[in-house]
Amino acid sequence: MLTKRDLLRSAAAFAAGLALAKPSSLMAKGYPDIIEAKDIAEEGFIYGLPIVMNYGIMYEFAIDKSSGQFKAPFNQIKNLSHVATYEDTAVVTPNSDTPYSILWVDLRAEPMVLSVPAVDPKRYYAVQLIDGNAFNYGYIGSRATGSEAGDYMVAGPDWTGATPAGVSNVFRSTTQFSFVLYRTQLFDPGDIDNVMKVQAGYEAQPLSAYLKQPAPPASPPANFPKIDKELAKTNFFDYLDFCLQFAPALDSERDIRAKLARIGVGPGKTFNFKDLPLEHKAEILVGMKQGERKIDEAVAKGGVSLNGWQVNSFFGNAAFYNGDWLKRAAGAKAGIYGNDSVEAVYPITRVDDAGKTLDGAQHNYTLTFPADQLPPVNAFWSVTMYDGKTQLLIKNPINRYLINSPMLPTMKKNADGSLTLYIQHTSPGADKEANWLPAPDGPIYMVMRLYWPKTEAPSILPIGTGAWQPPGITVAQ
Repeated sequence: MLTKRDLLRSAAAFAAGLALAKPSSLMAKGYPDIIEAKDIAEEGFIYGLPIVMNYGIMYEFAIDKSSGQFKAPFNQIKNLSHVATYEDTAVVTPNSDTPYSILWVDLRAEPMVLSVPAVDPKRYYAVQLIDGNAFNYGYIGSRATGSEAGDYMVAGPDWTGATPAGVSNVFRSTTQFSFVLYRTQLFDPGDIDNVMKVQAGYEAQPLSAYLKQPAPPASPPANFPKIDKELAKTNFFDYLDFCLQFAPALDSERDIRAKLARIGVGPGKTFNFKDLPLEHKAEILVGMKQGERKIDEAVAKGGVSLNGWQVNSFFGNAAFYNGDWLKRAAGAKAGIYGNDSVEAVYPITRVDDAGKTLDGAQHNYTLTFPADQLPPVNAFWSVTMYDGKTQLLIKNPINRYLINSPMLPTMKKNADGSLTLYIQHTSPGADKEANWLPAPDGPIYMVMRLYWPKTEAPSILPIGTGAWQPPGITVAQ
């Protein structure tokens, strides 16, 4: 395997011996010089990371029945009757607050109509529409559309037609394949049957079936290439190339798409990326590494720092990003499929209130919410623990991955009315275990989730200037 140093050495040697490599035939076709190619690869990696990550998840969830993470074929809803655990590994930083319902839609032949039942206003639910560009292009649910029953249509980028009678709204995906992610609030473990009743009311059907008309011709097979984490690293631009054929370029993408075409990626290319000489591929890898470093820095420094928590607004629709591909990539790396800030805000941290790295092998920690200063939300809030290395939920002796507001009646408050969470690898003792959030025996990554945050003061919104701030995590004395 090539190390970073090997790649840099390869790049330098190739640049010095450019004439010996004889790239003139490539350059005659518009291929950039070696430095420009590296820069395009860096920019292209930043642009493409969320797209390739999304494809990898779609492949595991909707295509590869042997993946171990398979949920259902395209256009079929899979209701999960449990919240995420340490065994769920396809998506980093999974939400373990709300049982998911999973739907991947193929919009090439015709739109899909999504129907939701009436839901008790006390139970929060949200249906998030995410396209292959990782844009949140619409919402159905408690905040967005209310708790009443309704029919909504999801259409692909090429669909034309009038809104059918009975359809409340039409949502437009920028890609031909799209992800629909349902979240239904679970009040406590004994509430799961009620959640399942709500889930049973979620329906998805092609527009033709909704209108009781003949179906249009089926779309041709897409020949989805196999992907896993290792293949995604070595064949990144091959996957991006595949995905872009289902994603017509938006105005904000035309510049980066034109650059990618020059190195053999995407519609309009003059040669295949896989046919590049080895030296060029090595330089492309250098650019990818530089892009990855910039993304990691954006995750660490994005948004504002509040008492050690990074509070960001990483997620939104195409207009929200407006060509800021680094912001989109940072959101995907921090936790792909995050919500718009009006739907949920996600303070994240790897450090304590002194800025030192959280490590469950070295310290015990506490997180204390002062009296009457719990996270201000219209729905509910949670604090979730992840392994700092993998950003996945961790196995622990009490099968507790988070502490959330529905758990408050079972928790113990301090004499002054404040609430202290005990963050540590081993039990803090029977008298404190109700407030224990088990931590890994090593680096810690934590995410606070505020679902449907309040907009009136005190609020975490607008991010960076809101009156409410998450309290810092302190080393236990």
